[in-house]
Amino acid sequence: MSRNTIILYKPEMKEIARKLRRNMTLSEVLLWQQIRKKTLGVQFHRQVPMVCFVVDFYCHELMLAIEVDGVSHDNPQNAVSDEERQKILESYGVSFIRIPDREVKQNLDGVMRYLEMKVGEMLR
Repeated sequence: MSRNTIILYKPEMKEIARKLRRNMTLSEVLLWQQIRKKTLGVQFHRQVPMVCFVVDFYCHELMLAIEVDGVSHDNPQNAVSDEERQKILESYGVSFIRIPDREVKQNLDGVMRYLEMKVGEMLR
């Protein structure tokens, strides 16, 4: 799949994505304030529907999803569904960066340095 490919999604996912945008977690809001407006050199969108899922942040240019994993992701059952979901989207060419919720809250500067490094590598 080439970069900038739009991944189709089930129509009902559009409304779910809208609701998620209106109800972002604190960590998602904090990270969004940092990565919006091409601060990493590429454009990210928030709560993007794909197939039958919604990813927290997505860059079409790099086909890169950033997921902020809160405490609900610590549940082993949710971890399995996250892994399955990620594998499905990776089959479409999407790369993932997963960031723990607490890391965004406690070390936002470190998270941004990490994202700058990873996005920089992908742009080369």
